Amino acid sequence: MKKNSMTRLRRPLLLLAVSAAVTVSLQGCVGLLVGGAVVGTAMTATDRRSVGAQADDAAIVLKAEASVSKITGDLGRVAVTSFNRQVLLTGEVRDEQMKAAVEKQVATVGTVKSIENDLVIGPVTGLNVRSNDALITGKVKAAIIDTKGLYLNAFKVHTDRGVVYLMGRVTQRESKMVTEVVRHSSSGITKIVRLFEYINEDEIKDYVVKPSSSK
Repeated sequence: MKKNSMTRLRRPLLLLAVSAAVTVSLQGCVGLLVGGAVVGTAMTATDRRSVGAQADDAAIVLKAEASVSKITGDLGRVAVTSFNRQVLLTGEVRDEQMKAAVEKQVATVGTVKSIENDLVIGPVTGLNVRSNDALITGKVKAAIIDTKGLYLNAFKVHTDRGVVYLMGRVTQRESKMVTEVVRHSSSGITKIVRLFEYINEDEIKDYVVKPSSSK
């Protein structure tokens, strides 16, 4: 009875965690709370990056955001997302010169392999827009967790101005599946951008968590 009760509670607790994360942070805490507190060990085991790449991604975000803030000041907002050393830049900047300067600065971070510069020329978005983006990200992650055959830590999900960006090391089949899942996961999504590294079906077998057999 206790086991069944826990199963029924899993989904509501996940949504509660997502909602709490949105109130705590507009950036990375949704992923931390969903990936860590709710699904912890299983999600870590299915991450398709090397330990070194995971560490590099965390360092890239910290170093890049700190350095570009000196360029933009109060005249821009830059969100840096990194997966397997491939960097996505989103947000708003004053002009093309600032946009180019931000990209050039991020490129100086030693472990960066490539940069997707999706910075928009225009005024910085308000708190309501960013709060909605964080909520969309949470709903997308919850939908991925709910979908058989998809693993949350195979993906990096980032939403900016209603555009959902998907990064990760995935197969063509997973790419198609997750696109359909995201499309129906939340209202307010204006566009889905896939920035995937593609791998074959045989490769993903090494990342699937196999439940331990009870003796």
